[in-house]
Amino acid sequence: MVFTLACLTVMASALISAPVFAQKTAASSNPSAPSILILGDSLSAEYGLARGTGWVALLEKKLQSDQSSWKVVNASISGETTAGGQTRLAQLLKVHQPKVVVIELGANDALRGLQLKATEKNLQSMIQASKNIGAKVLVLGMRIPPNYGQEYTTQFFNLFGKLAQSENVAHVPFFLDGVATKMELFQADRIHPNEKAQPVLLDNVLPKLLPLLKP
Repeated sequence: MVFTLACLTVMASALISAPVFAQKTAASSNPSAPSILILGDSLSAEYGLARGTGWVALLEKKLQSDQSSWKVVNASISGETTAGGQTRLAQLLKVHQPKVVVIELGANDALRGLQLKATEKNLQSMIQASKNIGAKVLVLGMRIPPNYGQEYTTQFFNLFGKLAQSENVAHVPFFLDGVATKMELFQADRIHPNEKAQPVLLDNVLPKLLPLLKP
């Protein structure tokens, strides 16, 4: 699919301009229930949405409707980088002992001009730390606007798939697939994905996440 410069620039603004915001949700009140840890940025932190309408909350509701014992912990923060996620992850793993970790980070690194080698190293560290406690990992890939240069843009997009392959973890190639090119799926500020976009985001994740929830 071809992603236009305008739409990808909107996506970029959504990630980098959002203020800090974090939330946690749980799909089960059973403290011994297995948990899914979501470590992301504004796209997973329910920025600008009514509480309970983001894709992570929709995941929680799906698990509840399926009578699943899995609970969801949303540790996403708007504006988060891979360095920030990597710094926070050890404590999150210790506290929540997740069986599945979903990593939705990286775009803010590129949009701030950070070195892709550092982004890759941070992502790899998070993947390996999660695997070291026995958790399965799902990496959500992202794209950046083409005006960053074709080589840089391509290298950024490819690093997610390369890491997923080398670390043998699940991978969604582009988290905003089906959203980035449709302005009607953005909020009135034309920056942040709206409520209608959230089921699309969830649908992008579910085919790779659900197999990880099986014994």
